[in-house]
Amino acid sequence: MAASLIRTARVDEDDPDAPEVPGRIVTTVAKAKELRPFVEKLVTLAKKAGPHEERAAEFVTDAERNSNEWKTWRESDRWQKWNQAIAPAIACRRRAFALLRDDQAVDILFDEIAERFRDRPGGYTRVVQLAKVRLGDGGKQALIEFVGERDREKRKRTAPVVVPTTQPEDTADETPPEPAAQDTPAPEPATTEADDTPRED
Repeated sequence: MAASLIRTARVDEDDPDAPEVPGRIVTTVAKAKELRPFVEKLVTLAKKAGPHEERAAEFVTDAERNSNEWKTWRESDRWQKWNQAIAPAIACRRRAFALLRDDQAVDILFDEIAERFRDRPGGYTRVVQLAKVRLGDGGKQALIEFVGERDREKRKRTAPVVVPTTQPEDTADETPPEPAAQDTPAPEPATTEADDTPRED
């Protein structure tokens, strides 16, 4: 299943049996959860071989195999340096082949997938559960795929901008005048003659 997932990453558009979406397979939820850590370890193994292959590229020759120039390079110190530099990468490929048992899947893993995830520290695959169940036994289905393509971009939420309501400039300056404080005491109520006469009960 891991080899099938890796092989879908390289799709020939002219192939009638090509998968609809590259780098994705549909299986049951339990199998997808078991497959994910297995594939993640393979991608990590392929990434470890990258620096060794780059270091070995400095000492490699473009001469045709078994030609005089190639034989000269084969007997030189450059071949010894190339051999020491490429040995860890070959060991990684052999370990991956021992797990996958598929030459094409190993080539895709080391040449394409490892290059794609060179700057990613982890989390190379994702499992998404599907609403449809499998016909026959009603098993829950899920898809497992490589990340990096068809990813949803997270949008940063911004707080709504609150615009303060201000009064127009013409009416803002017009404030009602406060009544002036009076220094003179209030006048006493006037007394009438009826108030001074004694009251007879």
